Amino acid sequence: MATNTYKIPGKSSGKQGSFFTLLERYLPMDESLAEVIHVRFLPQILFICGLCIVYIGSRHYAEKKIRSISRLETQVEDLRADFTTLKADYKYASKQSEVAKQARSLGLVESDVSPYKIIVAEE
Repeated sequence: MATNTYKIPGKSSGKQGSFFTLLERYLPMDESLAEVIHVRFLPQILFICGLCIVYIGSRHYAEKKIRSISRLETQVEDLRADFTTLKADYKYASKQSEVAKQARSLGLVESDVSPYKIIVAEE
């Protein structure tokens, strides 16, 4: 005997359906909410919500980067000040009079005789 192949309209045997039918199944809307927000506007509303989430995330990311840049600028200014101080100290310590003072503490004395040039005769 043959099996009955008649299908009831509106019912399907598989798991067919869109996202919105699943949404309606798990989040049923009562009549008052359905009057305020029509179901056909739900994709646009979800799209706008997604854009808002992306906008908020972008804003947080930008603020984090701004704080990071500000912190790094402060560190650069501190390092620049340290560099300037060390450079000035080095220039002061490399002066001839300061080198002579340090050499004197090691027991070396500055020569009073000026240097002279040695000339070698060519053959």
